[in-house]
Amino acid sequence: MMQTSSTRGGAAQAADTGRFVIQPSGPLEGTVRAGGAKNSALKLMAACLLAEGRHELSNVPRILDVEIMGDMLRALGAGVAWTGPDRLAIESPAVDDIVPKAPYELVDRMRASIVVLGPLLTRCGRASVSMPGGDDFGGRPIDFHLGGLGAMGARFDTVHGNVEGRIDPDVGGSRLIGSQVVLEYPSHTATDNILMAAVLAKGTTVIENAAREPEVCDLAAFLTAMGARIRGVGTSHVEIEGVEELAPARHTVLPDRVVAATYLAAAGLAGGEVVVEDARVDHMDMLLRKLSAMGMSIEQRPEGLAANSSGALRSVDVATLPYPGVATDYKPFLVTMLTVAEGVGIVSENLFSGRFRYIDELRRMGAEVRTEGHHAVVRGVPRLSGAPVKATDIRAGAALVLAGLVAEGETVVSEAWHVDRGYEDFAGRLASLGARVQRR
Repeated sequence: MMQTSSTRGGAAQAADTGRFVIQPSGPLEGTVRAGGAKNSALKLMAACLLAEGRHELSNVPRILDVEIMGDMLRALGAGVAWTGPDRLAIESPAVDDIVPKAPYELVDRMRASIVVLGPLLTRCGRASVSMPGGDDFGGRPIDFHLGGLGAMGARFDTVHGNVEGRIDPDVGGSRLIGSQVVLEYPSHTATDNILMAAVLAKGTTVIENAAREPEVCDLAAFLTAMGARIRGVGTSHVEIEGVEELAPARHTVLPDRVVAATYLAAAGLAGGEVVVEDARVDHMDMLLRKLSAMGMSIEQRPEGLAANSSGALRSVDVATLPYPGVATDYKPFLVTMLTVAEGVGIVSENLFSGRFRYIDELRRMGAEVRTEGHHAVVRGVPRLSGAPVKATDIRAGAALVLAGLVAEGETVVSEAWHVDRGYEDFAGRLASLGARVQRR
């Protein structure tokens, strides 16, 4: 079995969770890469469980969540090794050598771990997965996952905090069966889980109200390379014709649109010109419209997506919606931009109930933000004030670092390991653009 050493702390959180120290920065200048998408790479890694043999993924981000997922796959019996700076080889075992039980200590640290449920069920006929943990911004129930898989012949029990799933032999024998799955909400991870389960199911599965994110399309492209038969991906109606078996494949992870958005927001706040060379404009259309409305100049160039800003921003209203709407992961950056924009902006969170928890940290920095239910009213101030603050999740932590770029005095963002989960060398890449930020 292949082995690898982990990046900072591997899957074991270090006692010192680290901090970012930020001094106010002038205008930013330079070129940066977003790198591979976290929300795609994790699902692609889980999909490797569907076929015995050696899979190869490239443009994989060297981030903590990828290391956690690597440890998860090892616990399930797979081999995982870095074969280059951004290349990952995953050796998926024979079905009899898979251990279909996802350990609590790994699932608790990353909600995306739930996506091993579909591959384990459809390949092994059973699975045990702890209730997921991860970012602290409210409950995200897995009912959509269980309901969809249940429609395909899986049966579930909750035992001591674990979801125990198995294929009902009276329904489909040893395989899941194709079915029509109607999602009440176009959940990204539920679509992923059902999609992966359906590729080895008996018959045809139809997912109605499927998620349309680019990362879902990326997963479908990988599964198709493995021999899956999928139609309609990228729309709300997806059809999957199950096959008897799949084969290992190679795949390049698409760029991370949320990381790209982070660097665009940094340019908007600090001013200057930043080029994100691997940004996909077609994946970020609604966000780019909002940034333009706030006063940024954004254009596609041969070298990448160029963002230019004087640092003088205008307020806009923002509402998060499923793709292709404004993603909830973009919202912390937009809120941070609004804290120093001229005027008042209203931000509505329509997806997750607890995703305003970082607002208190922005208030510590002098932001004028009032929250009412799932709305936040942000009145821009001329400048924020540096303060000790704490990251509560990946994107909130990154947003607080960006806030430090336009705050008087020193800003210290603790619990930096949250940011490590989704960003590769975040401080180093910001520093390459001229930002005064250190990871300690």
